Amino acid sequence: LTPLVRRARSQGALEVDSILATFGMSFIIIGLMISVEGGFFAYNYLSEPVSIIGSTTSLNRVLAFAIAVLIGAALYLWLNLSRPGVAVRAVSVSTEASGLVGINVPRVSALAFALGGAITAVGGALISTFITLDASIGVVFTMKALIIVIMGGVGDIRGAIVAAVILGVVETAVASLVDPGLTLAAAYLIFVLILLFRPQGLFGRRPA
Repeated sequence: LTPLVRRARSQGALEVDSILATFGMSFIIIGLMISVEGGFFAYNYLSEPVSIIGSTTSLNRVLAFAIAVLIGAALYLWLNLSRPGVAVRAVSVSTEASGLVGINVPRVSALAFALGGAITAVGGALISTFITLDASIGVVFTMKALIIVIMGGVGDIRGAIVAAVILGVVETAVASLVDPGLTLAAAYLIFVLILLFRPQGLFGRRPA
């Protein structure tokens, strides 16, 4: 993605170009995976039932939730209390200003990209223990991640965590009370409502 960084005229243009480029790369990878692996893949790991407050679920889901909470808390503390984390936040706001104060922008960008990839890999490994996988399933989770980021406010870890919990509760309620097939529609409905009534996100600030 280095050519995109070099030719971007502004931070906003860089974000848009990066999203489009990575979406294009994802479709290429999906096509390759379908041609090589083919259909669906599933396995069971730690699927023993667990009762929590009168509700029964599987152990792998509880474990995935616990690890996700730990990763979210650790990431929040790292971004706010460590020098590399603060540097990542600074670069996300302005690459030019970050370079002027001595931050190695390419190195910090590579660190953020690697960290994001690692967290995504851990998340994929966790959810693979209780869902059926196919080559295109990443697109669904990518769209949900985009909804969560916009709901919480771009660049705000607290907002992303709260938005993820809200989205999960809404999807679970819709699946339990209405129809499991409408969970994605409910997620998109929340997305549209946030864009209409609070485009800066739940924790974002209104532009001056």
